[in-house]
Amino acid sequence: MTDLSLHAVSKHYGEVCALENIDLTVKSGSRAAIVGPSGSGKTTLLRIVAGFEAPDQGVVKLGEQEVCGHGFSMPAHRRGIGIVAQDGALFPHLSIADNIGFGIERNRADRADRIEALANMVELDASMLRRRPHQLSGGQQQRVALARALAREPKLMLLDEPFSALDTGLRDTMRKAVSRVLARAGVTTILVTHDQAEALSFADQLAVLRDGRLIQAGPPRTLYERPRDAETAILLGEAILLKASVNGRVAECALGSLPLYEPGNGKGRIMLRPEQIGRTGLDNKNGVAARVIEVEFSGATGCVTAILDGATEVPPLQLRLSRLELPQPGEMMMLAVSGKVHAID
Repeated sequence: MTDLSLHAVSKHYGEVCALENIDLTVKSGSRAAIVGPSGSGKTTLLRIVAGFEAPDQGVVKLGEQEVCGHGFSMPAHRRGIGIVAQDGALFPHLSIADNIGFGIERNRADRADRIEALANMVELDASMLRRRPHQLSGGQQQRVALARALAREPKLMLLDEPFSALDTGLRDTMRKAVSRVLARAGVTTILVTHDQAEALSFADQLAVLRDGRLIQAGPPRTLYERPRDAETAILLGEAILLKASVNGRVAECALGSLPLYEPGNGKGRIMLRPEQIGRTGLDNKNGVAARVIEVEFSGATGCVTAILDGATEVPPLQLRLSRLELPQPGEMMMLAVSGKVHAID
């Protein structure tokens, strides 16, 4: 198992700054996810770590070994890094067994056993080893790609949008399966994805890039509950932003007096997530009255659009409620906030 560390990494393409002074450490055996809007520098960062690009400045280290920096860049094939791309990039003319064993020496005595063990590791039935890639489903192909990447016992695994071509249900299944495999193997992993839910559920550490800069890094729950700014809050999920007056650990806003994660003072905005707002009894004196203007049923939950009674300056709120609590359009209901809120600016 190996730590990955980047220090002051920058990259320009002509006048365009793709990355600027990136400092990031991924602990040995952990899983990090990198998220950000298109053009934020995610792919460039991954390519620099992999060895496909060299930074203009800065240092990248795997454990104690410097793989690029100070005018030196170790070739990609010598870095001991496994890569799983969006499409799997399997060899169509080879069997599944030969795809998995592509990086294993042909004369290795236990080659066949090693291939079978890798197939078992990624939960792929041994009967599939004789097939060709086109005879497998998309999820099965990604398992093969992961097994092939693990065959060389990499120090670091890079996952570049590996689940984006899969159907929603299969994406969840594959994400959990890959997470289990990598945890058992103890391989340090970086996932690049546009899917915030995928990043939040997969990673031990989340890093947010924007305009080539590292905006915030830390545990996923911390970033979700306490994002550095409004753009980060919206990137990581649905967010409700309200004007508030902050006094110590309490924020006074249209939803009442709400507890804060961190103390502060003055006027500004607070952020909370839609799932923090729920229905309460009509006789609840601490509740806030709201009128429902739209209800969108989506299965287990529904999206409710409501206007706070008497708060004309507050835009309609988008709430996420259980299907068992869904009101009817035009209905009055009382709302209450659970948990703490975050002063965002």
